[in-house]
Amino acid sequence: MADKTLRWTMVIDTNRCIGCQSCSVACKRENDVPLGVFRTWVKSVEKGRFPHVRRGHIPINCNQCEDPVCVSVCPVKATYQREDGIVLVDPHRCIGCQYCKAACPYEVRYLHPQKKIISKCTFCHHRLDAAQLPACVEACPTGARIIGNGKDPKGEIVRILAGRPLQVLLGEHATGPQVFYIGLDEEMAETRGRRVP
Repeated sequence: MADKTLRWTMVIDTNRCIGCQSCSVACKRENDVPLGVFRTWVKSVEKGRFPHVRRGHIPINCNQCEDPVCVSVCPVKATYQREDGIVLVDPHRCIGCQYCKAACPYEVRYLHPQKKIISKCTFCHHRLDAAQLPACVEACPTGARIIGNGKDPKGEIVRILAGRPLQVLLGEHATGPQVFYIGLDEEMAETRGRRVP
């Protein structure tokens, strides 16, 4: 029986992110992500105007939305959502049509270059199921990424959500993203989207 008291939620503190890409490397290693594509990455953004310019960093991955548009557009029901909110792709059903990729406002899906099926961040569901942290969270040297149960009133994530001003990417799309950002300003938010190699 599914646990309806579990909803995986991630908080990313952009003030702590140093742009080291440790999360991207750990993700690629953990999930055997091929060269040229990414499940998670960190965009570096120049902020301000000369001579007062600084760099900001925004880690980007699947938002594991409450109302994922990618699920509703899949013609073969390959994309589905678990009871704990994680959105997955069934590799045996996916036909590589890329409807979900086109529909995702966050631009975080990719066509696997060898398998010709869609792939994406899964919050390392296999690790979470084994009571381990996702590879990106574990690898972050500054603790910029935090994951937990968004339905646990005594949990760290709920305390963070209740106690600080947080932002989401593309809130106007009403998808209910479950990745929340601390310190995300407009300049950084406008840079969301596909990684540029």
